[in-house]
Amino acid sequence: MSDHLTEDKEKSKIIIGTRGSELALWQANYVKDLLSNIGLDSELKIIKTQGDKILNLSFDKLEGKGFFTKELEEELLNGTIDLAVHSHKDLPTNHPEGLIIAAVSEREDPAELLLILKDCVDVQHKLSLKFGAMVGTSSNRRKAQLLAVRPDLEIEELRGNVITRIQKLRDEKYDAIMLAKAGVLRLGLDLSEFYVEELEPNELIPAPAQGVLAYQIRESDTALFEKLQAINNKDIAEQIGIERKVLNLFEGGCQMPLGCYCRKDGNTFQIWTSKADDGDDFPDRLFTESQTSEGIAEKIVAKFAPNREFPKNIFITRELSESSYLKHSMAKHGVEVEGRSLIRTFPSINKLDSFIFRNIDWVFFSSKNAIEYFFKLEPQLPKKVKFGVLGRASEDALRLHGKKADFNGEEEGIDTSDIAKEFAKLANGKNVLFPSAKGSLKTIQKELSADTKILELTVYETVSADDVEKSNAEVLIFTSPSNVDSYFAKNLLEPDQKVICIGKTTGQKFDEMGVKYTLPFSPDEIGLAEAVFALD
Repeated sequence: MSDHLTEDKEKSKIIIGTRGSELALWQANYVKDLLSNIGLDSELKIIKTQGDKILNLSFDKLEGKGFFTKELEEELLNGTIDLAVHSHKDLPTNHPEGLIIAAVSEREDPAELLLILKDCVDVQHKLSLKFGAMVGTSSNRRKAQLLAVRPDLEIEELRGNVITRIQKLRDEKYDAIMLAKAGVLRLGLDLSEFYVEELEPNELIPAPAQGVLAYQIRESDTALFEKLQAINNKDIAEQIGIERKVLNLFEGGCQMPLGCYCRKDGNTFQIWTSKADDGDDFPDRLFTESQTSEGIAEKIVAKFAPNREFPKNIFITRELSESSYLKHSMAKHGVEVEGRSLIRTFPSINKLDSFIFRNIDWVFFSSKNAIEYFFKLEPQLPKKVKFGVLGRASEDALRLHGKKADFNGEEEGIDTSDIAKEFAKLANGKNVLFPSAKGSLKTIQKELSADTKILELTVYETVSADDVEKSNAEVLIFTSPSNVDSYFAKNLLEPDQKVICIGKTTGQKFDEMGVKYTLPFSPDEIGLAEAVFALD
């Protein structure tokens, strides 16, 4: 490689190697412009890869790894190009000898998009897809996570570049397709002909390094390495370094059903991981936090060890349906789940005056029960009204009434006060209705401005059950403060029992008792499954 060192130093123009798809060319031209901004002249060389040539096989049928990158790397080693631009998620975790990633880009939005033909939309179902819909994706990672929440879906192979995939949907070969949001944003595509459902990265966990570009060069080209540091995003490099380390420790390529997403919340790393054996396997999910990047990937991978122990049984203070995500996730590991509500609810009112809805701009729900009792009253809402919810569980309940949430607080985290501040940015100065339980906390309302008209509507009340039977389950999950009160009116916690709480207000009950507990990131069954999986 020493011959290249002199050659690279003498070159006046950097040759950028790229695939020829619209997205790859956008990425390469983006880097070309960045180089120009730091005084470096460059030109593009288009290279076809194995993944571009073989379009009749699914990714898991292709031989080896790096089928979108190998040819680019070979030209780098041969000296015919100086820099290769890759979608970082396509890169194998082990680089060929003599090559390095010199720099990475900023991270484009790593969310996933579900593009749905408008006549295949049904907002009453999760993901807004009609029952039994056919979804196109070539990713086992996406397939496993989709089927976990919608087992009725038919997942079919989808190959081709972004434009080709969209055209296949337009030609009605599928009811819906999945794409990375990053590619759609970079190409500036108009998707108005489709219904677009956006899945946040903590909902459908993306591929490691999704949304990030990698700038690969020869290791010997130290001069170019130094110049590229001017466009290197070190924070993103550290975050995706965790994701890629997890991938490397699992010895997986981009066809492995593995999702891993890391972000920084202040000084804390927040990491979501999803792993399945194949596209038809129910994925295990883990959420973890760490103050350091050191050793966290090893701790994550250790949780997925095939011989790790799980609790024998779990008790949750809520009735669970047969389709329960928590039940299915635990059944995979032989964990029994008992669901039993410790409270009774009943309506506070039986009739509504339609006049109160005349000027309503927002309706905000803090619980599934509030949604159920509110819509039993058959409210006559204005067409312009928008809906806010605390999290995914409430959003799913809202869907059953044919409504879609315009604000979901789960994207803001587990702190209700943070959710309230974000909602206030949208609702300040508006008319906001809060259907709720009698005596409910008013955390959201407290953050709204003085010029916001707040209408409180008590739609239900709760009554604690008497003589609640004790559970001997290894893990106890409490879903509300009133359930905590009901259970501990006559029961004690055993020393070896572990506690999981939904919501900080529920957790505060255990703070008062001096009991340690786990708080899931998401206040729904996916979050609970992650929390149980994380237990030692």
